[in-house]
Amino acid sequence: MFKVIFLLLPFILIYTPQLWVRYIFNKYDKEIDDMPFNGYQFGNKILSEKNLNKVEIETTKIGDHYDAEKKRVRVLEQRMGKKSLTSISIVCHEIGHALQDEYDYKLLGLRQTLVKKTLWIQYLGSGIFYVGLPVILATGMPSLIFVCLGIALVASIVNILIHLVTLPVEFDASFNRAMPILSENVPEHYLGHCKSILKAAAYTYLAGSLISIFNVRNLLILFRSIRR
Repeated sequence: MFKVIFLLLPFILIYTPQLWVRYIFNKYDKEIDDMPFNGYQFGNKILSEKNLNKVEIETTKIGDHYDAEKKRVRVLEQRMGKKSLTSISIVCHEIGHALQDEYDYKLLGLRQTLVKKTLWIQYLGSGIFYVGLPVILATGMPSLIFVCLGIALVASIVNILIHLVTLPVEFDASFNRAMPILSENVPEHYLGHCKSILKAAAYTYLAGSLISIFNVRNLLILFRSIRR
């Protein structure tokens, strides 16, 4: 039984945060009759109040995020028009990133630089790890195998570094930027729920961090087994 739990532990650590985030978002994504605004209306209100005149809000199909280059707050299409706590909290979280950008928050700039500079090795490493590695192992060429393992390992370590920088950026956007705004605009009895949503938004990247750590572990195990 202990061995089974030990084997399943990496998967539990990886998927539990994802399931928790999804649960929290869905739980508070119900329409509230007396809510005076939906996510889009609330977002535009806050952008105006904060004088973020260059930032616009738009829908997306690829996940909630803030695009610092194009100055766009993007929220899932099915969520944007809802008068729900999830909608306004996530919009506010992404505006938190816009505020970081406006006031030159150093860790946000560091994260953007890391992503831009290392994008090529992340794509290369992912391709090797998920597609090319089985084929490369089948060749039985130790030198080629070690080179490819090294590239995949570096890419995974870079991902860990990016996620380590991202987590404080996300927490700052949630609790130092978004929560004070929500406290001024949302009835007090809803604030506990908003805090849970913001915490979930901040932890969105935790699963990615755990996956990268798990990949490094697997690559090191594979590297040692090949050396033997």
